[in-house]
Amino acid sequence: GVLSPVVVRPHRDGGYEILSGHRRVKACEIAGITEVPTVIKDLDDDTATILLVDSNLQRENILPSEKAFAYQMKLEAMNRRGQRTDLTSSPLATKLSQGRSDVELGEQVGESKDQVRRYIRLTNLVPELLDLVDEGKIKMRPAVELSYLDEDSQRAVVDEIDLNQCT
Repeated sequence: GVLSPVVVRPHRDGGYEILSGHRRVKACEIAGITEVPTVIKDLDDDTATILLVDSNLQRENILPSEKAFAYQMKLEAMNRRGQRTDLTSSPLATKLSQGRSDVELGEQVGESKDQVRRYIRLTNLVPELLDLVDEGKIKMRPAVELSYLDEDSQRAVVDEIDLNQCT
């Protein structure tokens, strides 16, 4: 059976949208289980995004690219809910109780604000470089530095990596 319920919300076109528990539902399908304990929550899009990201971040094995896009999604959702996500400067006054949203997100996930910003920088990498980060062939700091290059320059780096068979 399923120990913890999946979380869903009503879908605007009918039925329900799974917010948390996709893999539990898939496992039940494979096992032939047709009923799954469910909690129904009526959430707006941004709150649903935050819940979805939070549930995904609790997985044991999460790739750097998955963390990067999850952190980015959550900060964008926080921004749309009226919370500040300015990652480049500290404002004089903020809408968050703890201050800047990158600081708040870092506290929520057990990372520093700088590490949160590093992960989000990874979203600026071309897919080939991001794959090398996920495979552990390029470490975080060099990957962040590469993320500041334009796409053509990043592709040139990928070509050099392929040509020389090294990172």
